[in-house]
Amino acid sequence: MSSFLAAFWAEGLKARRSRVIAASAAAFLLLPVVDGFFMIILKDPERARALGLIGVKAQLVAGVADWPTFLQILMQGTAVAGAMLFAFVSTWVFGREFSDHTAKELLAIPTRRAAIVAAKLLLTALWAMGLTLVMFLFGLGIGKAVDIPGWSSGLARTSFAGVLLTAVLTCLLMPLVALFASMGRGYLLPLAWALGTVVLAQIAAVLGWGGYFPWSVPALVSGVLGPPAEQVGLHSYLSVLLAFAAGTLGTFIWWRSADQSR
Repeated sequence: MSSFLAAFWAEGLKARRSRVIAASAAAFLLLPVVDGFFMIILKDPERARALGLIGVKAQLVAGVADWPTFLQILMQGTAVAGAMLFAFVSTWVFGREFSDHTAKELLAIPTRRAAIVAAKLLLTALWAMGLTLVMFLFGLGIGKAVDIPGWSSGLARTSFAGVLLTAVLTCLLMPLVALFASMGRGYLLPLAWALGTVVLAQIAAVLGWGGYFPWSVPALVSGVLGPPAEQVGLHSYLSVLLAFAAGTLGTFIWWRSADQSR
């Protein structure tokens, strides 16, 4: 346990001293800002038409300027934006050791490799959940500032549960990104993997196979393609858990047995 705590402290220190935390937070906070912009446009449909294409597009995406719509877009955006943003965080946490050429030095210290991997995985999960919480709270502030109707505390609780579930499911897919960041010894392979799974997730969902494809499940749960109950079942959550187990186990095995001479 002491080796894990030491590794986690070191990983947290590296993250705090970087600019990646601020950059990832700024990127995720764009979601409620854009959502609020849609609401401002939709509050005045006549003015939205006068704005031209941007007003038409906003109306097609959002529909009605109220809290249920605002929070629904926030939840759907968590699935779409979170898939890439969380992958970027995971890639940085695991890939920076190789791009900065510090992997040999890291593994030369008397700390078990399993502790290092566990610390990195925990940091990634806490980072993703922290970003989600900050984004949701910031979104509530944006919604209040825009002054849209339909607020209720029950709606806020339900929406937060949906956003949190979407973020957790997305986060469970990140160990595979960590595995590819380790195998690829850098950033290119994991980011290509993340982008590829986003594209495949959309294709699988459109073809009706999304409930069986782990990378489609967070988007389906968020309601991007309709009511989640009609598309997501126990098998969907099990597929995500299997992807999580494969990524986690694979990452531990790779760090334990791979040649770290570079």
